[in-house]
Amino acid sequence: MDRKKDAILKATAALTENYKNEELFMPKNGRSLPSRAVIIDVVKELRAVIFPGYFWSDSAAGMFPEYYTGYRLNDLYDRLKEQIEIALLYANQEMEQQEASEQADRICGGFFEKLPEVQERLLKDVQAGFDGDPAAKSKEEIISSYPGVFAIYVYRLAHILYVENVPHIPRIMTEYAHGKTGIDINPGAVIGDYFFIDHGTGVVIGETTEIGRNVKLYQGVTLGALSTRQGQQLANVKRHPTIHDNVTIYSNSSVLGGETVIGENTIIGGNTFITESIPANTKVSAKSPELVIKKPRNAVSKADVWDWQD
Repeated sequence: MDRKKDAILKATAALTENYKNEELFMPKNGRSLPSRAVIIDVVKELRAVIFPGYFWSDSAAGMFPEYYTGYRLNDLYDRLKEQIEIALLYANQEMEQQEASEQADRICGGFFEKLPEVQERLLKDVQAGFDGDPAAKSKEEIISSYPGVFAIYVYRLAHILYVENVPHIPRIMTEYAHGKTGIDINPGAVIGDYFFIDHGTGVVIGETTEIGRNVKLYQGVTLGALSTRQGQQLANVKRHPTIHDNVTIYSNSSVLGGETVIGENTIIGGNTFITESIPANTKVSAKSPELVIKKPRNAVSKADVWDWQD
């Protein structure tokens, strides 16, 4: 027997044995998980409905907006409803098909009815981005290019389904945005209007975070938990901070803990580590370490130019 055939036979036997012994590897009772690819497609295509003219090349959007929007929404409704039904059936093995279909229709109907509200809130987020970033040349640039706005868009969709206790799908949505932007917003977070994330890479917003209106975060900010050692015992416990209105948190700062409250009109400087509440109208900064600058040497060889020497 050649090496290839022998290796494949051995791997196949071992893998199929693992399938039998661990239910995570195979669908439960023949039921399947929702399709990540379909959900991502829904997110992508809804973006073209929320911001027509930016993410889809279709002249009908300008000439026949009602036809265009109705046609797109009809198709997206059916696809999302099917995935919600699949998710409900997988999460609840006792649920019957009819009940899952009725719940999925109710949830999906509520989701689509909220789309105009989502659109209005996103316009406020875009305005916050434009007002808060002197490098922004236009609001069109923010819509088409800024990763923070994309991450917020996906979060605002996912949060609707999270509130309805839809399994799997909200997290698939936000992890898609996380992978695209480096911004990790849990769909359970509660975030007010005029929210802006500048640059964005490395931002983390935990599940029980509460954020008020007109809040601005820079790259590397973590709104997290003090500790997760208790694991699932902390599920449904408030473990992430509350950020009140008109707060700015600069880069690489961490605000941790469910009892931590940042008062309104507060500025949190960069590289700070906060585990206790901060009163309103406060400016917080970390004491800068001493910067030592040595006089330049007269001559540096190419071999030594990157070496650190005291």
